[in-house]
Amino acid sequence: MSGLRMAAVAANFDRDLDGDFARIAGLIERARADGVKLLALPEAALGGYLLSLDGTAGSPPALAVDGPEIRKLSALAGDMVVTAGYCEAAGDTRYNSVVCVNGDGVLGNHRKVHQPLNEDANYGAGSGFAAFDTPVGRLGMMICYDKAFPESARALALDGAEIIVCVSAWPGSATNPDPDLNRDRWKRRFDLFDRARALENQVVWLSANQSGTFGSLRFVASAKVVDPGGEVLADTGVTEGVAVAEVDVALALENARRAMGHLRDRRPEAYPALGAQLVRA
Repeated sequence: MSGLRMAAVAANFDRDLDGDFARIAGLIERARADGVKLLALPEAALGGYLLSLDGTAGSPPALAVDGPEIRKLSALAGDMVVTAGYCEAAGDTRYNSVVCVNGDGVLGNHRKVHQPLNEDANYGAGSGFAAFDTPVGRLGMMICYDKAFPESARALALDGAEIIVCVSAWPGSATNPDPDLNRDRWKRRFDLFDRARALENQVVWLSANQSGTFGSLRFVASAKVVDPGGEVLADTGVTEGVAVAEVDVALALENARRAMGHLRDRRPEAYPALGAQLVRA
């Protein structure tokens, strides 16, 4: 099959920015050698995530979207499109953000809208979802808990997103954790959301996640590529790795939407509280 080769990463990142960049450089180099054109790195890939979700952990180093670190990421990306999570400095506010870059610079940036537990003690909240054009197609981005809300992915799909990238630092359950992450209930939710959001919007879905442990958190990894029918094309499982798949995106969307087009067949007048948005031409 001729198509777009894409990859989602499960890996561990921490406060050591030099170490994070070294790991990212290695991942990009290997992905490029494998023909990957779109690479999704996890939430907080630059500087690591919070040490806990109890509101007491300090934030990662704050970086400006137009600062030297994002320029360095852009230079590493070169001819690839790369997404990576970071703590964004914007005036006096810090955001949990994800940036999309290639060698030309920043292509898109998203601030996490939905904040679980006490994450709002460390970050401000983003205000919306918007798709954007890239050399590999029209993309949408979201972060972790954003995917628990169907409206997030639907807003991006209605804005024409063909591929949605969700970057996460999704941990296993904090209460009654299962020693086997494969049986963890939060891991099951992570996987269900990935497949449901892809299927209900009939989009290609990339899900990157942190792996290993950081502070009190144990991450479920499970990076994956999902097709518009909700089928998992590649998955790292609960360990560090890279999920790689090749997808003819235009053909996959056409085939998925030919008979039952979930965006086309919407009846906005039946649920006016959700807003009567139009499908982007």
